[in-house]
Amino acid sequence: MFNGIIKNTGTIKNIKKNKKSMLLSIYSNLKLKKNCLGDSISCDGVCLTLTSKKNRILTFYLSNETIERSNFSQIKIGKTINMEKSLKYGEIISGHYTQGHVDTVGKILNIKIVDKTWIIKIKTPKQFNKYIVEKASIHINGVSLTVSKKKSKYFEINIIPHTLKITNLKSLKINDLVNIEFDIFGKYLHEINN
Repeated sequence: MFNGIIKNTGTIKNIKKNKKSMLLSIYSNLKLKKNCLGDSISCDGVCLTLTSKKNRILTFYLSNETIERSNFSQIKIGKTINMEKSLKYGEIISGHYTQGHVDTVGKILNIKIVDKTWIIKIKTPKQFNKYIVEKASIHINGVSLTVSKKKSKYFEINIIPHTLKITNLKSLKINDLVNIEFDIFGKYLHEINN
């Protein structure tokens, strides 16, 4: 379980692709305990299990399911990713509850800068529109954000300067793909009522 408040990033150092899986090595200053192997870490919003740690290089195994549902299908060496350790009991929840179970990817349609705020239009596959609610929480590349506007073919998020400064969202460009996890409570409520 995570809350989408990013305090650390990492840089992709190595990618080993197999036919139906991938090993991803990330350089990060994330502070981890000595017995951290097996820990869940949110990497650009995707919950990954730490399989190896050598100095500051963290390695993760990605299954085909993870690759197909996330933007890791297009990952490149040198890319900066947002990283978050899983929550500990009693910690402050400043964002919203997320699982790191990415639902889909969204495509950046437009980026508009108003004063120092970025307003980003994102398009998702049509079947996910039912989970998008104006003023509800949404998880984009591991960052807890709010849907500021919903239209039939896209939704918008507003990103403030502080969030831009400490996350990889500042490097987004039109046509980039972002990992999206919709609000967990909204998804469950939708399933119960249908």
